[in-house]
Amino acid sequence: MALQIEIWVKSIIEGLFANNTFAARSVDHSEWVDNKTVHVPNAGAAPNVEKNRTEFPAKVTQREDVDLTYQMDEFTVDPVRISHAEQVELSYPKRESIIRQSRRKLAQDIHASLIYDWIPVGVKVVETLGEAVKAHIKGATGNRKKMTKSTVEELQTLFDEQEMPEEGRCILLDARMYNQLMNSMTDAERNSFLVCADPARGVIGKYMGFDFYKRSKVAKTATDGTVKPWAAADASTDCAAGLAWHEDCVSRALGESVLFDDEGNPMYYSDIISFLQRAGGSSIRSDKKGIILIKQGTAE
Repeated sequence: MALQIEIWVKSIIEGLFANNTFAARSVDHSEWVDNKTVHVPNAGAAPNVEKNRTEFPAKVTQREDVDLTYQMDEFTVDPVRISHAEQVELSYPKRESIIRQSRRKLAQDIHASLIYDWIPVGVKVVETLGEAVKAHIKGATGNRKKMTKSTVEELQTLFDEQEMPEEGRCILLDARMYNQLMNSMTDAERNSFLVCADPARGVIGKYMGFDFYKRSKVAKTATDGTVKPWAAADASTDCAAGLAWHEDCVSRALGESVLFDDEGNPMYYSDIISFLQRAGGSSIRSDKKGIILIKQGTAE
């Protein structure tokens, strides 16, 4: 009995960009996927509006549309050996166990990659301003400045200046930066923060107009704010970073999903399956507004 590929594929991709994750707070570009490329038609700037026009004829302008194009990444799950495929296919718990592991690891890696996809070159950087605390990411030494509510106040002001809508502002912090923020609040502020939590959407609290999300780690940077991938060599001067964004200024896209099935492999006396998923995202605005990197400030 052959594996029911459509069942496996549907089960694995189901919930990869679930509504209860930070990734859902972005524009879905999945419909614009062409193989490994996302190509989105973008309208140019709106025409100027003149009050009480006195000069005629009015100047004729032409809107310049700038398309958004970006490449998706390809995520592949290591091959899994399945003994007695027919029994597995008939045993839902066994199949669901394999699917659950693959889906969890895929989601973890895709979401970690999406964070970096959202950070454009030259992104606006805001440094934390709190008291000195020991650096907490791997390889980092010395002290960094705590994440406190004063940094959130600065982020709120910057988003206001960028004319970002009040609804749709988000902040993602790692666990330690989140705890530092909570400790900087008064009891009343913490209670207000937690009352606004929305578990169905993954929101752990709301403060100064921002919906908050949390992960074990978000991003890391060099001392000068240059973003470093997690795979880059650790340095003692590395700093942890969080991210603030508006949901209309970043995107996500889910592309091709493929299950590879080597049925009845004579070398392994079983079936071998593996999985491929294309996914990615991008910042949307060419002016880079609506995205701010929250970098730990360095302390003596």
